[in-house]
Amino acid sequence: MKKSKSVYVCQNCGFRQSKWAGRCPECDGWNSMVEEAVRTETAKDRRAFAGDPGEPVPLGSVSADRGERIPSGMGEMDRVLGGGIVPGSLVLIGGDPGIGKSTLLLQLCGHISTKKPVLYVSGEESAGQIKMRAERLGVKSDTLLLYTETSVEMIIQKIADIKPAVVVIDSIQTMFTEAAGSAPGSVGQLRESAAILMQVSKKTGVPIFLVGHVTKEGAIAGPRVLEHIVDTVLYFEGDRDHFFRILRSVKNRFGSTHEMGVFEMRESGLTEVANPSEIFMSRNLDVPSGSVVTCILSGTRPILVEIQALVTGTSFGNPRRTAVGFDYNRLALLAAILQKRAGLVLDQEDIYVSAAGGVRVEDPGADLALAAAIVGSFQNRAARKSSMFVGEVGLGGELRPVSSLSLRVKEAARMGLKRAYVPKGSPLGDVGSSLEIIEVGHVGSLAELMF
Repeated sequence: MKKSKSVYVCQNCGFRQSKWAGRCPECDGWNSMVEEAVRTETAKDRRAFAGDPGEPVPLGSVSADRGERIPSGMGEMDRVLGGGIVPGSLVLIGGDPGIGKSTLLLQLCGHISTKKPVLYVSGEESAGQIKMRAERLGVKSDTLLLYTETSVEMIIQKIADIKPAVVVIDSIQTMFTEAAGSAPGSVGQLRESAAILMQVSKKTGVPIFLVGHVTKEGAIAGPRVLEHIVDTVLYFEGDRDHFFRILRSVKNRFGSTHEMGVFEMRESGLTEVANPSEIFMSRNLDVPSGSVVTCILSGTRPILVEIQALVTGTSFGNPRRTAVGFDYNRLALLAAILQKRAGLVLDQEDIYVSAAGGVRVEDPGADLALAAAIVGSFQNRAARKSSMFVGEVGLGGELRPVSSLSLRVKEAARMGLKRAYVPKGSPLGDVGSSLEIIEVGHVGSLAELMF
């Protein structure tokens, strides 16, 4: 009798080894090594599920299928995907529990099913529960087919029989395949199920959406191995205490990874926000000290965001640095630059910064606004009204030009701002005469110009 083989696989990072260990050598995770059976026929079974592998073809004879993207019915979704749903693509959507992933995909299925059949596979909810959510969202379609199943083999058979326009798997952690001997939700099952669904999607041309849960560490569907398998990875972000949700792309083989879609959560479902600048910028006429406006780029779309800072004396030996919506290391770096290059004594001050609306700011063009907010709060003076601050701050305190500055300035003028603080010598082009341009060469002169 042939002895079965097994390996120990880390459920956090997917690291494999022959012996059990209390701590994973790869990611240092404790008690994450789980024994899984090794199946030698996995590759053979996977080819059988995927169908005929076909023959090699010359590059010149391959059609790029340009212009055949499937509209999702939601402009913000199409923007993040790069212009629509690519046939034969595998898309992974992750987010915190209760953030609205299932709601977003059910609305997407409702829009597409008005013209073509759509298959919604749920391994977590019954058909009746999905029907209750569909009634709340106003989704009514006889071509939206609900299928409560967790077997990948059964799902593949239904895809072959129905030939739907789009398939949604909610969620990938509940799926299992006979090609892997481990339990559903384990690294082996996730990897094998996603790999089989990927091959089926490529062979049939049917786009498949996978819902992946996010762990405490922020990894989609447990290990990050799925992010390497799929074509597109989307994160659905937002605070459940706020109404706004942000759909962000972190990987996209068919489009940009810098686009961002904004939605508003209502009782009737998710509603697109066509002008995000209106929600991320305060309309308060009495702007307090430490509050300024900047303009970040989401792909090719400029968005005005309000940046707030609070500088106050510390009660402890080590001052605190707290950032909401910003990288903590970037805040600590700018605080050190302001102390060294601008003469602000911040080593005895706690600094708290936040980006309004729950948006996460990663654009280096927001450095000048963050510095201006800290300066304003430290001196307890409000910046000039209707002003925007855009620029990257170097370690020497100098201001460096940012990309697409003319687009940012035009967006500020469109939203009614009166002046823009930009790095000295920045090329602006034709931005009109409705906005006053104030050039800043060094953070040391910021206090003289912003008040």
